[in-house]
Amino acid sequence: MADNLYIVILTALLPVTACILLFQVNPYYALIIRGILGEVAALVYVLFGAAEVALTEAFVGTMLAITLYAIAVRSSLRMRLGVLENHLEKTTDEGESLLSALRQMLNKYHMRLEVVTYGNSQELNSALETKDVHTICISPREDADSFYHLHTRIQRLYHIMQSDLPENIATLSYTEPTQISEEKIIDQVGQK
Repeated sequence: MADNLYIVILTALLPVTACILLFQVNPYYALIIRGILGEVAALVYVLFGAAEVALTEAFVGTMLAITLYAIAVRSSLRMRLGVLENHLEKTTDEGESLLSALRQMLNKYHMRLEVVTYGNSQELNSALETKDVHTICISPREDADSFYHLHTRIQRLYHIMQSDLPENIATLSYTEPTQISEEKIIDQVGQK
């Protein structure tokens, strides 16, 4: 029995590691635990005499899968914010507080903020329509209130920002992706 104790311990690590993986919130930590799970499975396969299955698990199930998952997680956990050139810099304090609030809000969901600048309002509207950005930031007009306006096409981002974004920094609106067209969102917001 003492000879097979390490087999029992390694085999018991599989469900323990799988349970830890299921309850992991941070996607990057989940990738690391998935790699550990794959390597433990490969060790168990080797101990039971299935070397070819262990080799396949080690290369395909662990290395390739983790690499592809890492690429997918890295590219999907970001919010692209479209802004007009120099509009966030004009009012440095308000613009920086907006970006800081957005970064802090997105950090809770392990996301990152990527700011993309555009030369004019037509390019900004077009970027939202063609899905180059997830959200656009419209600067306050001189004669209007002093809040920025965020307009998003992603419902999940809208719900996150609606509950977590301070109301004294920016207003928020959502448009179904099928309804975004040449309506000039910037002009609509300016008329409200």
